Order: sequence, then C-alpha cells, then structure tokens
Amino acid sequence: MAITGGIGSGKSTVAESFAAHGVPTLDADQIVRELTADGTPMARRIGEHFGAPVAAGEACIDRRALRERVFSDAAARVWLEALLHPQVYAEIDRVAAMWPSGTYGVVCIPLLVETGQAQGRFRVLVVDAPESAQIARACQRDGLDAATVRAILSAQATRSERLARADDILDNGGTREALDTQVRALHERYSRAASTRS
Repeated sequence: MAITGGIGSGKSTVAESFAAHGVPTLDADQIVRELTADGTPMARRIGEHFGAPVAAGEACIDRRALRERVFSDAAARVWLEALLHPQVYAEIDRVAAMWPSGTYGVVCIPLLVETGQAQGRFRVLVVDAPESAQIARACQRDGLDAATVRAILSAQATRSERLARADDILDNGGTREALDTQVRALHERYSRAASTRS
C-alpha cells in the first residue's frame, strides 16, 4: 500500500502511525537520500549535470539548491526524476518482496501520482489536508518560506488529481488523535484483507 500526498500533508506522520501498529514501512525520500549521499555515483552525476550551486564539492550536492532548481525548472525536474525514479522503485520492490506473507506494508511515496506509478501497482492512500495547513507545516518543518512551498505545490499534482487516484483518503486537517483513529480503522481493514489473501 502506498501513502502519498502533497508537501506538508502529513505523509510521514501517517507512516509513523502505521508503524506503531507493527506495519513494515518504507520511505521513498529516505531511499533518495541514501542514493544521493555524499560520495555516491548518483551525487556525482547530479553535481556534474547541474554544476554550482547544486554541486557542493566532489560528489556532494547542496540539497536546498537542488530543490530550488528543480521546482523552478521543469526540464531539470524531469531529468532528475528520470535518473532517480527507476532506482527508487527497484529498491521499493526489493524490500517489499521480503515482507512476510499474510501481512501488508506501507510505502511513503510523495510523487506517486506525478510519476504515473500508481496505476495497478499499489493500493493508494492519499493523505489530504487544506493547503493552508500544508504550507504552515512545510514552512515549520523545512525552514522554507511560503512562496517556496507554494511553488512546490504548483509543481505537484493538484489535490483533485491526487484524490481521483485514491483508493482510500485520510483527512489530516484535524488533530493527531483524529488522524490516529483513522489509521487504526484502516489498519484493521488492511490486516483483514491481507490475511484473507495469504
């Protein structure tokens, strides 16, 4: 099952809530961080392609500069996604294949809808939140200004596009307690379905 949603929607919080129920979880962003860590071939390729200020040294990248570049330049974003996404999904498939039968796991994939990987591959859980809440959370979490967050939102799938791909929707416009209650109900349903399939 894949968790997706726009920046600041609360995907990681939802994944943490599933993990608290003992559900195996995987984060596509963490895979990207590992693939592009200092000294990796991927970091070298990205630095060579973009140059300064993205290149922060030999096989090192400045993540803030990279984010600003790809969310202001559609061609740059397309190039980076074409480089990263095949390896990210290969790693997701590798890890998910090791999860126990009769159970389910969740994969947090921010750009699931945008990459076209949702169709037939995952059950899609969309974490939905008001745009004002997304902007406030992203600014607080990442130290970004509201204009940068809005630029990122405009580069992502729209709320309606994401909801149209959803098999399930989680409302994260309220409290953490309300979110955890929704996750608990979904966990019980997903667990029953997984045990039936085994």
